[in-house]
Amino acid sequence: MKTLANHLILYDANCPMCNIYTSAFVKTKMLDANGRKPYQEIPTDICPYVDMKRAVNEIALVNTETGQVSYGVASIFKILGNTMPIFKPLFALQPFIWLMSKVYALVSYNRKVIIPAKAKANELLPDFKLHYRLIYLFLSWFVTAYILTNYAKVISPEIPFGNDYREYFICGGQILFQGLVCLLYRPAKTWDYLANMMTISLAGSFLLLPMLWVGNALNLNALPYIAYFLLVAGLMFLEHLRRSKILGLGLLLSASWVIYRLLVLGLIMVD
Repeated sequence: MKTLANHLILYDANCPMCNIYTSAFVKTKMLDANGRKPYQEIPTDICPYVDMKRAVNEIALVNTETGQVSYGVASIFKILGNTMPIFKPLFALQPFIWLMSKVYALVSYNRKVIIPAKAKANELLPDFKLHYRLIYLFLSWFVTAYILTNYAKVISPEIPFGNDYREYFICGGQILFQGLVCLLYRPAKTWDYLANMMTISLAGSFLLLPMLWVGNALNLNALPYIAYFLLVAGLMFLEHLRRSKILGLGLLLSASWVIYRLLVLGLIMVD
């Protein structure tokens, strides 16, 4: 595998996701052994070339010989294009660059709520972009509700199915319910909390997929599906507690999260 020599990628040391994929670049020899560095520890000889405000939002790749800096998807494409030249024409295609830049921005501006870490003193944080946060909430809501709709079909009639739109209303209702509680309790944390909550919901729905596939192959009845769902719900609750602690929100929002789900279950069962 061809190594992109004399280049240094600057990543967020307090971002688990950034740490993983930049480490992968080094381990797979796409970059040399000294080819990555936290931007919190940026070398003094590199510092004059880098726009730090931009580097916090878009990962920076510095040519240590020329001082040329690329950001965001341009950095990723430069590394991948060097290793896999066959993709260079694709990486130069403007519609593809535009699309991937939007995908990159969606992930980058939401990275602290996708995989959270406790903020450190004087930490440089990515900018908050409301439209990217709303897009993330919408996509999480839609995918979660879609998977849950399919799961609801396999646990009926033990749990009444309702209709194809019920899970969309339930997931949307939870965003509104928890958002109102957070607004009354810790308004400054509302957008971060809602995105963390929907990340939990999205992860939980993905955990349901293997059971859907296995259950369909084995033609299982509803009871194993229900047992597995309860297991996933328990894991989601533990993750909710963990993330609430990271956000400094205490137990109130975890309690209201459970209350909302119990209320919804009660309404479903009496339907």
